Amino acid sequence: MTKLEAKNIVKYFYHDSHKLEALGGINLKVEAGDFVCLIGPSGCGKSTFLRIIAGLEKPDEGQIMFDGHPITETGPERIMIFQEGALFPWLKVQDNVEFGLKMAGIPKNERAKISNRFLDMMQLTKFADSYTYQLSTGMKQRVAIARALVMDPDVLLMDEPFAALDAQTRDLLLVEMQLIWEKTKKTILFVTHNVTEATVLGNKIVIFSNRPSIIKKQFENNSPRPRVTEDESLLKLQQDILAELRPEVKKSRG
Repeated sequence: MTKLEAKNIVKYFYHDSHKLEALGGINLKVEAGDFVCLIGPSGCGKSTFLRIIAGLEKPDEGQIMFDGHPITETGPERIMIFQEGALFPWLKVQDNVEFGLKMAGIPKNERAKISNRFLDMMQLTKFADSYTYQLSTGMKQRVAIARALVMDPDVLLMDEPFAALDAQTRDLLLVEMQLIWEKTKKTILFVTHNVTEATVLGNKIVIFSNRPSIIKKQFENNSPRPRVTEDESLLKLQQDILAELRPEVKKSRG
């Protein structure tokens, strides 16, 4: 079943009074339960595309369809996780995780029951009473993911959430993210610049061209899970992705 569909998404930006076409007609179908990784040259519009799906920006042309209906604004069924977790430093971890539930008017006891489940899933239970400024960058991202999951969205939109992490922390979270996906069956769109990350996480990898971006190619990834960064079975796919990416990266620098 198609959960999200991008129909000819075009987006322009203005720079020094010049009109620049960032997205040149993006067409993409995402099925329910897909884990889709979006990868392409820096500045090609991947994050802009994610923001359009979230309803945070509007396309100049085209439409995003969610369950067959056009998206015109933000909605609780689509939640975005940014590279920086955008947490509230004056709130404790559990209060950060429960923030959306509190805004939705969920009673305190029910909020605690829901949040405890996801604190446990993200291995945050013993940090529930800590302030987020006391946590490492990796732990903060766990909090951000838990805060998104408690709202039970249909779709998670993740904009390079592991980019600022050290390699060891990232590798741990790559495994945990796969386990969370398998437990929750969420539809996930995940922007990354890291080919290894894309092949470890995605069951589909979507290659964006240089600006004005279109989807150059899509790869299916049926390797068994959980996958790790050292998996030799992913090497051929990584090489194929790099072969598609290299000329686009070269154009972006030209």
